[in-house]
Amino acid sequence: MISTKARYALRVMLDLAQQPSDQYIPLKAIAQRQQISEKYLEIILKNLVKAQFLKGVRGKGGGYMLTKKPEEYLIGEIIELTDGPLVSVACNMPGAEECQRKDQCITLPLWQKYDTMVHDFFFHITLKDLLEGNY
Repeated sequence: MISTKARYALRVMLDLAQQPSDQYIPLKAIAQRQQISEKYLEIILKNLVKAQFLKGVRGKGGGYMLTKKPEEYLIGEIIELTDGPLVSVACNMPGAEECQRKDQCITLPLWQKYDTMVHDFFFHITLKDLLEGNY
């Protein structure tokens, strides 16, 4: 399941993609448009800035802006930044210990195929695609 935090991060990124690319957009304005509390939004924005998805400037005239063009942001990257890897079962997590039942597990190929479909879906859609309804 995609968390509320990931959905809000995606909404924030889309909101900023709709704003002039040469202006910093105040947190308060984003919070009002997206109906997200400023306190919760600060946490989300901090993670997006740390990952260099956004630039942030404090003080008068400050705010947030995208670091790249909307077509350069993959939806999967935004979701995984917030929620971690898009996997359905623990044994498919990156870096997970190899399951002792791997060779006998009849369901493993099912989970692998499912995870591949989900990954491929979200990693082939950009912010620009969403804004234009092309997905």
